[in-house]
Amino acid sequence: MKFLDQAKVYIRSGDGGAGCVSFRREKYIEFGGPDGGDGGRGGDVIVECVDGLNTLIDYRYRQHFKAGVGVHGMGRNRSGADGPDKILAVPVGTQIFAEDNETLLADLTAIGQRTVLATGGNGGFGNARFKGPVNQSPRHANPGQEGRDAWIWLRLKLIADIGLIGLPNAGKSTLLASMSRAKPKIADYPFTTLHPNLGVVGPPDRKAGREFVMADIPGLIAGAADGAGLGHRFLGHVERCAALLHLIDATQDDVVAAYHTIRTELAAYDDGLAAKKELIALTKTDALVPEQVAALRAALTAETDSENAGPVMAISAVSGDGLQKLFDRLAGQIDAENDTAPQAGDSTDAADETEATDGQEAQQSADSPGGWHPLQEQ
Repeated sequence: MKFLDQAKVYIRSGDGGAGCVSFRREKYIEFGGPDGGDGGRGGDVIVECVDGLNTLIDYRYRQHFKAGVGVHGMGRNRSGADGPDKILAVPVGTQIFAEDNETLLADLTAIGQRTVLATGGNGGFGNARFKGPVNQSPRHANPGQEGRDAWIWLRLKLIADIGLIGLPNAGKSTLLASMSRAKPKIADYPFTTLHPNLGVVGPPDRKAGREFVMADIPGLIAGAADGAGLGHRFLGHVERCAALLHLIDATQDDVVAAYHTIRTELAAYDDGLAAKKELIALTKTDALVPEQVAALRAALTAETDSENAGPVMAISAVSGDGLQKLFDRLAGQIDAENDTAPQAGDSTDAADETEATDGQEAQQSADSPGGWHPLQEQ
């Protein structure tokens, strides 16, 4: 399956059905009166987070999504049927942006989470709604309200526990393949990885135990923030990670310069990403003697933030050296991050307040048929 992490689509909610002008005409009933029914409500456009997807490729070949229209009202007080909703299925981690690609509308991070992007128009009232002691035979009905339409952006940010970063050919895909059952493309030339890969990492001995998800993104080079190489757009896939694993090729000429290159690109992309917990590992150490590895580790340790990065590790994805220690450190960092994350019980009041606010917004949306949610007209 091809990978696509961004798509622009057009959505339109359904128009409401028109009300009906009708009168009861039946033998022996002299004053039948009005009996025109109401029109049906137009369908909503809903985006839902589902399991089993990890790409937005379906939205490359189809960009227009329209909900069903409401059926017109009919005589004998028959109301029209509501239009069917249009549901857009997206993978976990999808963000919804307005047409400007900057205004965030929704962030779907859990399976089953859904939000209404455009509500359908209300159906019009039939003439039976307007009868009264003054106007006993109304000859007018309301038309159905129009739905809303808009262009929106879908942007996928993969949800993983650990994100792999580094220069091209630093050994990221090789490490992912050796620690998980993922099968990324591996070759001896730069930019072998052209799109992110995910793998479920388990203990190196393949025994049952702790598991976590690792994301491998294409390599960064100097000037990626200005569009060099593949740019840095794939860094969005490691924003949600608990920690970053920075891999540095131990066989290159200057490991310190390689470290600073990646740090510069992280800071150019986002200060929050640059401040994220980072673990540093020298790769391909099986090609060097222990004295050389020790010298490189010392040089990197002198340049790194020991409080944020910790000690520099030496590993080899080919021979398996250091992988068990690396796995233990990564699992420990994920557990520490989960322990420091706010718990659901610590924010009960905030959740109640949010729920009340959501309820008010839902009521306003219901009271304002044909409204745009969550974008409200100013």
